[in-house]
Amino acid sequence: MTDRADQRLAEGFARHVVRWAAAEGASAGVAAAVGHAGKALSLAVSEGHVCLVLGSLAAAPTFADGDAPARRLDIAGWRATLLASGIVGTPDAPGARPLILDADDRLYLHRYYDYERRLARRLTQARHADARDAVASPELRARLTELFAANAGRLSGAADWQQLAAALALRGRLTVISGGPGTGKTTTVVNLLACLLALDPDCRIALAAPTGKAAARMTDAIRQRAQHLPPELRERMPAASATVHRLLRVTPAGFAHDAGHPLAIDALVVDEASMLDLALATHLLEAVPPDARIVLLGDKDQLAAVESGAVFAELSIDPTLTPDAVRDLAAMTGTPSDAIVPPCPAQRSALQDSAVWFTQTYRFAADSGIGRLAGDVNAGRSRAAIDWLRAGTDPDVTWLDIAPHTSLEPALHAMDVGYADYRRAVAAVATQAADATAVAAIAEAFGRFRVLCALRDGPRGVAALNAALTRRFRTAMGLPGLAEGVAASPWFAGRPVMVANNDYVLRLFNGDIGIALPNADGELLVHFPDASAPGGFRAIAPVRLPRHETAFAMTVHKSQGSEFDGVLVMLPEQPSRVLTRELLYTSITRAKRRVALVADAAVLEQAIATATLRHSGLLARLAEEEGACTSRPAVRPE
Repeated sequence: MTDRADQRLAEGFARHVVRWAAAEGASAGVAAAVGHAGKALSLAVSEGHVCLVLGSLAAAPTFADGDAPARRLDIAGWRATLLASGIVGTPDAPGARPLILDADDRLYLHRYYDYERRLARRLTQARHADARDAVASPELRARLTELFAANAGRLSGAADWQQLAAALALRGRLTVISGGPGTGKTTTVVNLLACLLALDPDCRIALAAPTGKAAARMTDAIRQRAQHLPPELRERMPAASATVHRLLRVTPAGFAHDAGHPLAIDALVVDEASMLDLALATHLLEAVPPDARIVLLGDKDQLAAVESGAVFAELSIDPTLTPDAVRDLAAMTGTPSDAIVPPCPAQRSALQDSAVWFTQTYRFAADSGIGRLAGDVNAGRSRAAIDWLRAGTDPDVTWLDIAPHTSLEPALHAMDVGYADYRRAVAAVATQAADATAVAAIAEAFGRFRVLCALRDGPRGVAALNAALTRRFRTAMGLPGLAEGVAASPWFAGRPVMVANNDYVLRLFNGDIGIALPNADGELLVHFPDASAPGGFRAIAPVRLPRHETAFAMTVHKSQGSEFDGVLVMLPEQPSRVLTRELLYTSITRAKRRVALVADAAVLEQAIATATLRHSGLLARLAEEEGACTSRPAVRPE
């Protein structure tokens, strides 16, 4: 949705709120004030916030009520005015009012407050569910030692946090594992699942991710990491993962699975959980049976969900372990208790004994170019990052400081170089049928490099770059130009496309990427990866595809869950509210070997200096539920 559309939606909501308040008997001044707050709340939600902090209304206009002089409201005044409107409830008396104001002066749309409360209740229930039978199992300790033996040699006696995370998940029923790319999250989960299957060969395990692309990549990664397991365990590992929507089964009435109709599973593992928004996280976790384990994987430093909330970042904010947990983990892994020292929390939370941070990356060294730049960006060290980039001491990290409104030719040339292997692979089959071997080689070549953009629109956005790269690709391949009649179709051999809508009949999902290549009759078909198909790819006619777009360039959001040998990151000409250190960190860490940044120095500095801030009350709801939990019996599996 565009900013202009968000504005129209907010203005319409404000008018509705004013009419509703007037119908409840509010004075004209109170109705006008609550309308202003409603507009601000609608805009806040469109920017990813779950709620509106009343302090942000400090610069609001003055409001007159009856014969009283117009005045500017302070926070106490706003609170009194909103509660006097007749359409703002409180947590203790929500009623059917459209807005809720909590004790900490957060204003919510009613449904978002309800999502927070429900999610906090389900998480607290999971945290207190008893699963400590595994702690005293000598067989489990032996299994953990065996599965993580490869780590022991390189850790030189230091605590193995992968092993400890698996043990924590076996000890409890809620585990949140946060780590950057290459920190071993998948390896940890494979070994955890092996332990669960060793304890219970009939354990029902569901694997899920927010997007089809992330789900497919999760399946492939688990299959690759499971090669070290004994055959009897490897054969019982889950063979497929699903999108969250497919797991919950979307129906015209909503999700088929919910708290009243839970999933038939004993464990749920969700990858790329940082992409879960508040509503989807609530629906998903409520559908998990009370005695099932929940394991959420992600990177707390990556971009948050496109929709409202930053659920994963909040759930992983406190990696504190209580003395009881440390004692149990020491017994389960043989690690000395004094070696089990988690990092200091970013903020205290009620979800202690549930979160683990992985900080050791095995994809690239911390002092490598990518590792250094990612570290500076993540820490907000804009001056240090820019000075280092300007020095150009690492050939694997380059910066093209291209001022606004100047030619992008140097950047386009770098993109041509990045896609050179891909063009050569396509050229080999451009005039003949692409067999399974050629399709796999072409897909592999395309997967080595990607152009990532912060924005969709504008001269440095996805749409403009895809148009430019399409022209350059056609020219390099000797194909007719788009202005010539024979080239009226957007299709050509080597066109990469990204699916934009889910199609459950074709088993194509938002974010899936396919490549158009000729068959034996010269007809172009779009080839999508499919491990169950002969040769590992399915060919689909272009006319059958759901909504799609060319994919030489993609947004950073769409790249989450992917990795490439090299990336070129294109930032916009001017600062933007979406341009944050989390976006830049996410784009940089998609690369395994090479990164090129295209950005004006001022824009780059602003991006690194700007941290994502999303207003939410989830931590407060968790604290409330934790307090209430002391008066409720712990949930114990039968």
